[in-house]
Amino acid sequence: MEPQITEWVALVVRWMHLVFGAAWIGASFYFNWLNNHVRKPEAGRPGVAGDLWAIHGGHFYEVAKYENAPERLPDTLHWFKWEAYFTWFTGLGLLVLVYYLQASTFMVDRGVMDLTPAAAVGVGVGTLVAGWIVYDLLCRSPLGRTGAPFAAIGFALASAVAWALFQVLGARAAYIHVGAMLGTLMALNVFFVIIPNQRKAVAAMVAGEVPDPRLGQGAAQRSLHNNYMTLPVLFIMISNHYPFTYGHEQGWLILVALGAIGGVVRHWFNLKGQGVRKDWLLPLAAAGLVLLVVAAAPRRSAWADTPVPFSRVRAILEERCQKCHSATPTWPGILTAPQGVVYDTVADITRYAPRINAQVSTGVMPLGNVTGMTDEERDIVTAWFAQGAKTVDPAPAAAAP
Repeated sequence: MEPQITEWVALVVRWMHLVFGAAWIGASFYFNWLNNHVRKPEAGRPGVAGDLWAIHGGHFYEVAKYENAPERLPDTLHWFKWEAYFTWFTGLGLLVLVYYLQASTFMVDRGVMDLTPAAAVGVGVGTLVAGWIVYDLLCRSPLGRTGAPFAAIGFALASAVAWALFQVLGARAAYIHVGAMLGTLMALNVFFVIIPNQRKAVAAMVAGEVPDPRLGQGAAQRSLHNNYMTLPVLFIMISNHYPFTYGHEQGWLILVALGAIGGVVRHWFNLKGQGVRKDWLLPLAAAGLVLLVVAAAPRRSAWADTPVPFSRVRAILEERCQKCHSATPTWPGILTAPQGVVYDTVADITRYAPRINAQVSTGVMPLGNVTGMTDEERDIVTAWFAQGAKTVDPAPAAAAP
């Protein structure tokens, strides 16, 4: 497929992914909000576990939650499933278009492990498949009926996956596959558990029977799991814009820490909706974020105390970066500079100096280090930026008398 067509297809699929994802996450957040905010009705409503009143858009709404099922099935029953399915399918499409069809660039980092593109794709697909199998087995085991123990073990296993992927794939691909694994668990929860259980409950009512309450309990369990996985997945979706996270030498640990912080925040919201006040959770999350910022500070460049000649920096950019980041790229398959960023002139380099520093210092660019940028060259560029990103070479030292 022509690179230009590929880019347009990826754009459309990404747009669809965001639209469907917003619809799915919005519905998920809303129904979890309902579950947390319904309160026991006053009287005279048999079978109703709780209800609530709301106002939106100038209209009043009343919502009732049944303990198991109403006495009569309504004529119209709304289902929420296509948002999840289309989010997953478009996400898979992006994974194929951006990562699997360009695995040598976006997945393989020979500084991490010298994999073939096919092997890297195999690791990615295997992560999604194995992740679901292990998670589903845990949910169906006695452990799945617990709260905190299940959460702790699940978080530990997800952390182990993040660490393992960082030992095999490029950092950016490792992050996206942790997110893809979590997104797969969420979508398959809907496909294999939530919707089938709801279908069985509806079928029982059509047959004039009372639905098994365990069906609703099992679906509610998976829905709650999805609720806690949402914030980490959303972070990973935007992490591409912040290379200081996945590009850090301990990037997997940053991901784990941010996932834990997101989980704490989500837990606070859930408890607050139930009327349980644990206000210390938010300061705890904020303190964790501050500690993470301090702990993840970049290392000091070996050239920090040596004046860096701009001519040296420009030569590095020409050799290592300008093959793609130019008005006339020379790298095969690159028709236009990624995101329009070019380093052709002094003005270009000055304009994008913060971006250059962020990408080069974290090691995420060049992708997979395909042009072979050395650690010393990265230190030189980082020191140049720290010294003010000057575009004039420092004056030579005066000769000794």
